[in-house]
Amino acid sequence: MDGFAFQGALAAARLGEEWAVALLWRDLHPRILRYLRVAVGDSDGEDLGSDVWLEVARGLGRFDGDESAFRAWVFTIARRRVIDVGRRVQRRRTDPMSPQQIDRGPDDSPDELEARLALDAALRHVARLPRDQAEVVALRVLAGLSAEQVAEIVGKRAGAVRVLQHRGLRRLANELAAEGVTQQTGAAIFGVDEPLTA
Repeated sequence: MDGFAFQGALAAARLGEEWAVALLWRDLHPRILRYLRVAVGDSDGEDLGSDVWLEVARGLGRFDGDESAFRAWVFTIARRRVIDVGRRVQRRRTDPMSPQQIDRGPDDSPDELEARLALDAALRHVARLPRDQAEVVALRVLAGLSAEQVAEIVGKRAGAVRVLQHRGLRRLANELAAEGVTQQTGAAIFGVDEPLTA
């Protein structure tokens, strides 16, 4: 969306226009889910995503800014939900399903299923990073936020965010190289949203 289209969609969403809310949701929701999956895991990600959008809907009238500021605002809300989950009483343990257990939907092509499985594997790798690195990589690479926006969200300096991102991406690259994943394969997984650069 360009700036003019975003401002129009935002104004219409404030008035309750379904098409505008759907446009904002379609633009950000996949990135939010990826961030939440890294931060809290698959089982809680969908529920937290719904909570994030409920809070966005409640605060939409108070928001003032451009598309970049909107994205940062939404991810700030998402991070708060992640912190809330961390404060809750002990989480229940869940085990991820193996790819063989996943029931393909009727509309899923083998390529779409393979891409989804590759993305799931990549998100699991990111989630295994130290928490601060995983959060920064998720916000920078998956959410597409600037270092300054991430710094504001996580309460660090932009330089510290860049260092954490560099360390996290370096660690991911080393782990993936040890597993025989090529740079081209990694770019195909993450290249949907943002390049894997610091």
